[in-house]
Amino acid sequence: MSDIAYVNGAFTPLVEARISILDRGFLFGDGVYEVAAVIDGKLVDNEAHIARLERSLRELRLDSPVPISRIVEIERELVARNGVAEGMVYLQVTRGAADRDFAFPEGVTPTLVAFAQKKNILASPAARTGVKVVTVPEMRWARRDIKSVALLAQVLAKQAAVEAGCQEAWMVDADGFVTEGSSSTAFIITKAGVIVTRPNSREILPGCTRRSVLALAEQDGLTIEKRGFTVAEAFEAAEAFLTSASNLVLPIVSIDGRSIGTGVPGDHATRLRAIYLDFARATAV
Repeated sequence: MSDIAYVNGAFTPLVEARISILDRGFLFGDGVYEVAAVIDGKLVDNEAHIARLERSLRELRLDSPVPISRIVEIERELVARNGVAEGMVYLQVTRGAADRDFAFPEGVTPTLVAFAQKKNILASPAARTGVKVVTVPEMRWARRDIKSVALLAQVLAKQAAVEAGCQEAWMVDADGFVTEGSSSTAFIITKAGVIVTRPNSREILPGCTRRSVLALAEQDGLTIEKRGFTVAEAFEAAEAFLTSASNLVLPIVSIDGRSIGTGVPGDHATRLRAIYLDFARATAV
């Protein structure tokens, strides 16, 4: 974790960082967040993350307490102050602190907090070994396209993965279709070499890494189908993989204890990780 955080206008030692117990993010989950990867001390795909932050704020009718351009400056300063060459920056905006009442308070300044965290992304062991996935029932609310701080269902899903000896959980709706991972986008690759992932809608978060990986895959000549897929179809896939800001692209080698493809990271997923890394390094700012 970083030594320096940002809280409502000031950079402060993390151990001294404080917000009010009446903050609506704490009381109601009334807020949004973003996470951007850091590679070579630069922010990866951050324009997309900031655009998604602005969209999430609009959907919750929540104002940013500072101009969006200032948020980017804060992120960069956190990276520099904490000497983060590789890792991530987390930022969160809530509706602010007010007397506990469900309705929006008036005249309250939103809360903005942020911190940086070092993480081994480029040489992640999971990229070499692949990750295991367990499926869990979909339990989230109807506006999953908003990157809300209300993440209890995802916490429970991730804990189910940990208890199953897995690194990720795929959430499955009542019809047996995979929505997405607890903190990632879900993909399969058919035996015909087609990448399949659910289309953006209110049912999933529009992943920033997902967007870039799909564009790169298309440039690389791969066919993409944006549609739902079932757990049964995933079992029969040649490969599977996930994308997220803090993990980039990771191959999936098993789902619910069943090997996917050959049970080792597949060629397509491995190449997609490689070309995304090239893209990330070339475009990071």
